[in-house]
Amino acid sequence: QVQLVESGGGLVQTGGSLRLSCAASGSIFSINVMGWYRQAPGKQRELVASIRSGGSTNYADSVKGRFTISRDNAKNTVYLQMNSLKPEDTAVYYCNADVFIVSSGLLNSYDYWGQGTQVTVSS
Repeated sequence: QVQLVESGGGLVQTGGSLRLSCAASGSIFSINVMGWYRQAPGKQRELVASIRSGGSTNYADSVKGRFTISRDNAKNTVYLQMNSLKPEDTAVYYCNADVFIVSSGLLNSYDYWGQGTQVTVSS
């Protein structure tokens, strides 16, 4: 019913920048929280940043001051601008969205994930 499609990953040198995008499509009534998570090899998936529909944001301490999350509610799209990238930022980045859907006359919330996009920062 709902798909999240990510783009923008790639290979970059230390200190470089990348911008990730994630567009949600499907039978969407509204989206509450959208966020980015990452998972490095051998590690657990962790929250990078999240943003509510009203614009309030939350960041992991490790990315504060370097990453900026934003969203376009009209396009159901969330962005992650990543600056001053470090090798430890290397991971698969996943988009996540808390989506409200109308089904059988009822409004329910569902959690969706994108397929992931690889970010590799070389030293």
